[in-house]
Amino acid sequence: MTNLNAVEGLDTLTRSLARRTPEQLAALLTRHAEPLARRPAPTELRGLATALWSYETLHHLVLHLDHPRLRILATTARLSQERTGRTAPAPGADYQSLMAHRLSFAHLAGEPVPPQDVFTALGADRPGPARSAAEAALRALYDDGLAAPTEDGAVVVPPRLPQLLGTDDLGPFRPDAPRLAPDPSADPGMPAAPVPATSPYDESRAAAAAFAATLERLLASLATQPAALRKSGGLAVREIKRLAKAAGATEPHVRLLLDLALAAELIALTRTPSGITALPTGAYDDWLARPPGARLAPVLAAWSALWAVPTHTPFGETPTALVRGGDRHAPALRHALLAALDTVPSGAGAPLPPLPATDAPEQREPVDGPLADLLRAADWYRPLAVTRQPMAEERAAHTLHEAAYLGLVAHGTLTPLGRALLNGPDALAEPLGDLLPPPLEQAHFQADLTAVVPGRPSAALAGLLASAADRESEEHAVTWRFTPASVRRALDTGHSADTLLTELTGASATGALPQPLHYLVRDAARAHGRMRVLPAACCIRSDDETLVRELAGHRGLRDLALRVIAPTVLVSGRPPSATLDALRAAGYAPALESDTGTTTVERLPSHRSQAPAPARDPHAPLHLARRLLGREQPQEEPLTGRN
Repeated sequence: MTNLNAVEGLDTLTRSLARRTPEQLAALLTRHAEPLARRPAPTELRGLATALWSYETLHHLVLHLDHPRLRILATTARLSQERTGRTAPAPGADYQSLMAHRLSFAHLAGEPVPPQDVFTALGADRPGPARSAAEAALRALYDDGLAAPTEDGAVVVPPRLPQLLGTDDLGPFRPDAPRLAPDPSADPGMPAAPVPATSPYDESRAAAAAFAATLERLLASLATQPAALRKSGGLAVREIKRLAKAAGATEPHVRLLLDLALAAELIALTRTPSGITALPTGAYDDWLARPPGARLAPVLAAWSALWAVPTHTPFGETPTALVRGGDRHAPALRHALLAALDTVPSGAGAPLPPLPATDAPEQREPVDGPLADLLRAADWYRPLAVTRQPMAEERAAHTLHEAAYLGLVAHGTLTPLGRALLNGPDALAEPLGDLLPPPLEQAHFQADLTAVVPGRPSAALAGLLASAADRESEEHAVTWRFTPASVRRALDTGHSADTLLTELTGASATGALPQPLHYLVRDAARAHGRMRVLPAACCIRSDDETLVRELAGHRGLRDLALRVIAPTVLVSGRPPSATLDALRAAGYAPALESDTGTTTVERLPSHRSQAPAPARDPHAPLHLARRLLGREQPQEEPLTGRN
């Protein structure tokens, strides 16, 4: 039997959504894109309302509510249940009750609650800061579709909320966020904290530059040699060690960068005959062509939404990377920590907490001090995602170290880059452009066969130097060293001595190259190519020498580029399958032979299409909002050419 209260609640939310403009509805769809993407796209507003108040969507959204909004929501849900006289099944109840909660929407339907009753229950019934904060929180819940106003002004909330929030003790209503700034009056005799030698901006700039360079080297290494995944999933330890050496980074940082590159779609997991490998995508080439700041924006955005703390490995587990994250609380934890650090003025922050030891959890002592204070403050911003989750101190410490490595945190407070990310990924462009200036296009070539770039080299300059020299150091200046082997590598890619010297001269800051480099390139070019390796896709052998000469002179087989290398052996320029097809089409009857000399049984190949990944349309939420509201823009009729 359908409960009319449940139907009326969805009707109320549907009417609330229908009163929005397309831009407002598109903003809601964008904010809730992640949980809504796990459900079929709605075709009407009622379907969107049902999706917003589904158990799975609510389970995700409540993690991202701060204390005032969560307290308003929980109080309204409790009052609504009290009005109906029903109680939701508590977590851990019997299977039938739990399934009734998940499958029967009507079972948990509640009554609308006047806002004044909610404010009274919170102790915010009188005008003042608490009342203003409660009203602002209620308006935010309306905007997010987590509550809806009825025609007479009462509040309707999702009926499943008591099941989600019933066991969480949120404490008294706290309208204001706690601040971590030290209180000098608390202990006048306490010595002042030492002033850091560098500013958060300087630390952020150095960290962002190192982070960008390390990520570039890591992706370049994957482009050269893709990483193979284990059959059980994730990268093997030996692959992580190899990539760490190539990128010049620690293994935890490599795991972090790999997961970020995968989330930013710079690399992909591809199935090959030998297994699953990780290699750069087509987006990696576009990424290389961007300015340095624009490269980091999608990677930092991926970090803020990643369902994992990549540098944290729980006790007893093997460190790995490129596995599907299952920590849905991680994005909310990051936001809470960054928001809490945003209240710390410059120069008043605490140093990074030490990373926890790798011993068993029961052997660790409780965390106290600045980290405990930070977690208590962060609880206000995301009450369900910080201290209420297991291993809160460990995950928080690793998250803070990741933020410092990415240039978001320095000296116990947010950097300008971290503050921009806290405001949303769209705000990253300006601080990143300020932190990472345009790359340098020229290098200083020295007589000791080195080339020095006093800053960040452009992609073209780095590619030229990497093709003919070996990267030697990565500090404030990048150094490459020319060796006979590195120059030979450039000659192998098609350069001649003249073209290589011309390009290097064009990249020289002085417009000239030192004489030792000229000698090195010329000497390497003289020794290059004194022996030749010819390509051959396959060989044709026959004991009949007359047949071999006949095949070599056959006009119908010219496309095979057959060459006689022995009286009984021909070399074909086409692969075995194409060579077999051409010989059979010419009237011959060849047999396929394996590399061991045995005849191979041929089978028809099995092909699979490789559909390209669908491109993301930034205007898709607005188009969907217009369709749901019935306000689609009419398409212009094509011109017919008639007057």
